[in-house]
Amino acid sequence: QDIMGLLFCIALIDVLLAGTDCLVAGDSCSSDETCSPRLRTLRQCVAGNGSMKLGPGARSQCANAVSALLSSPLRGCQCKRGMKKEKNCLSIYWSLHQSIIHGLNLVESYPYETVQRDYDYVRLASITADSDVGMTTVNRCLDAAKACNVDDLCQKLRTEYVSACIKPTAKSGLCNRPKCNKALRRFFDRVPADYTHELLFCPCTDTACAERRRQTIVPSCSYESGEKPNCIIQKKMCDADYVCRSRLAQFRFVCEPSKTSASGCKEGNYGACLLAYTGLIGSTITPNYVDNSTSNVAPWCSCSPSGSTRDECDRFLGFFTDNSCL
Repeated sequence: QDIMGLLFCIALIDVLLAGTDCLVAGDSCSSDETCSPRLRTLRQCVAGNGSMKLGPGARSQCANAVSALLSSPLRGCQCKRGMKKEKNCLSIYWSLHQSIIHGLNLVESYPYETVQRDYDYVRLASITADSDVGMTTVNRCLDAAKACNVDDLCQKLRTEYVSACIKPTAKSGLCNRPKCNKALRRFFDRVPADYTHELLFCPCTDTACAERRRQTIVPSCSYESGEKPNCIIQKKMCDADYVCRSRLAQFRFVCEPSKTSASGCKEGNYGACLLAYTGLIGSTITPNYVDNSTSNVAPWCSCSPSGSTRDECDRFLGFFTDNSCL
C-alpha cells in the first residue's frame, strides 16, 4: 500500500508541478547536502538489482529516498526532445520515476514537455480518405519536398540525413546505421512539424507517390536489416536506452487508444500522437510504412516465434498496426 501511495503521489505531483528542467533540478539537488545523498541512494536502487546493492534494508531505503525527493526540485521535472544533454536530463528523470526492485514502473506519463500545436494534423489513418478527394493532379509528397527545399533548416538537415544514410562505409560497404539514425533524430527533433509531417504523412493516390513517402527515412539503412528480429527483444533494447525508452513512453501515452472515447483516442490529440510517432524514428524501434499502403506502419520486427511472450509481443506490435490514434 505504501508503494501504491507513492505511485499516486508521484503521478499527481508530476501533473501539478511539471515543467522544471531535470538538468537544473538535478544540479540543485546535487549541491544540496540533504538532497544529494538521497539522489545517490535512489540511483543505486534503479541501477540493476538494487536490493542486492543496498542489502536487506534496500526496500525501505529506496521508499524513503523516493518519498523525500518528492519534496525536492526533482519532482515533476521534464526534458525537451532534442535538447543538449538530453540523455543526462532523461537519466535524472528516470532515476525518480523507475523502481526496478519493486517491479513497478513509477511513470504514468513521459519525460518530455507537452508541445502545444497551433493546429492538429490529421490522423495517419485518415490520410486514406484525403487521398481520394481532389488529389488526382496534385502530388502532395512532391510539394512537401519542394517546401522543405526552400526552408534553410529543413533543406540542410534533410540533406545531412540523406547523405549520412546513403553513404557506404569504407570497411563493409554498407551504410553507417548509427550515424544515419542520429541524423534522422536531428532532423525530426529540430525541423518544425509543419515540414516533417508533410513529408512523412503526405496523402497519395498512386504507388509511385506512396513509395516516395516510404523512402522518406531511407529505410534501406534506417529501417530494414535482413531477417526481422523479435519485437520483444527490440523493445528490451529500447528500454535499455534512455532516449528510446522516453520516446516510446511518450508514444504509448499520447497515442493510447480508447474504446470509450468517441474519437477512439484517449488523449484526443492526433497532432501530438503523430509528433510522438516521429520521435521514434532513428531509434531501435523505428517505425515506417511497410509497403505502398497508405497507413500500414510498423517497426522492423515480428512476433514469430515468441513463445510465452506472444501475447505481450502482439500487444506491442498492435500498438502500431491496429491503433485508432494513428
